[in-house]
Amino acid sequence: MKSAILKDGKIQITEKDKPELTHDKKGAVVKITGCGLCGSDIVKINHATKENENKIVLGHEITGIIEDINVNIIGNGEKIPFKKGDKIAMGHHYPCFKCKMCLLGHHSMCETFKSSNIYPAGFGEYIYINENHLKYTVFKKPDNLTEEEFSFLEPLSCCIRAIRRACVDFEHDNSIFNALVIGLGSIGLLTAQALKAFKVNTFGFDINYERQNFAKENFNIDFNENLKYDLIFMTSGSYKALYDVYKFAQKGAVIIVFSSISNDKDGYLNNEIYYNELTVMGSYSPSPNDLLMSKKLLETGLVKTKNFSTNYNLYEIEKAIKDTKEGKILKGYIKL
Repeated sequence: MKSAILKDGKIQITEKDKPELTHDKKGAVVKITGCGLCGSDIVKINHATKENENKIVLGHEITGIIEDINVNIIGNGEKIPFKKGDKIAMGHHYPCFKCKMCLLGHHSMCETFKSSNIYPAGFGEYIYINENHLKYTVFKKPDNLTEEEFSFLEPLSCCIRAIRRACVDFEHDNSIFNALVIGLGSIGLLTAQALKAFKVNTFGFDINYERQNFAKENFNIDFNENLKYDLIFMTSGSYKALYDVYKFAQKGAVIIVFSSISNDKDGYLNNEIYYNELTVMGSYSPSPNDLLMSKKLLETGLVKTKNFSTNYNLYEIEKAIKDTKEGKILKGYIKL
């Protein structure tokens, strides 16, 4: 089978053995139909070394079809067991639920979470997923969503995680909060829509006029420079955006760091945090409950992802990366 690997700093399409189930190897084999290009994929490629590139898994925002399965498992929020032919999307990590990190609510810091992954990679024709993936991270595609739309299951769940980190609960009245999303790429737009679904007064800012206009026209997400914001979500990935925070932060605001930047030389200002009692916290990756909420928001249309993706074939990954870096597209989707 064909699968994308990183070798000598470049993506190569190589032949690998198709994963197969055995008596001692429980789980499912999934035929990949497509995989979203995540910003973290690009970061991994940019920071790869000859020593670690063979350990890098490229692609995790997958959609696919269960081709083979040898376990009887009812998934997270499902009513009937998975079977051959089920169309699915999934998260690629699961926690142990038992360690200190899990008990404190930091599921993505769990060692089991960090070590679990799909095999061999999302940018390929087939993957193997184990029983725990099926229990906690795999979801059947709703009939009202296309594969491309449902491929946002995992990235949207990351956004939901960030919102919950800010102590915003879906069941509560959150109209007291004014939230600002800085950076209106695909993650920023998902975050802004999810905030609106959580009934937060939501605004967004991007230095790219086209993206600012796209957010306003399609999702009624505007920017008010005269407001001070209680919640600020940093999704831009640009260190220059750090300096915008203090202009917009209300005293006592919560700032969610929801992207990596190119270096750690620039950071948040100690005295601004101290004198204004700002809370700065990171949000990394979702729990199974966030994945379940993600499916609900997509299925009910509270978060829309239609026309977010631009399709590429497996041999066009480099072009998808280039177009993403240059801001030509919102999201690359590698269609198998």
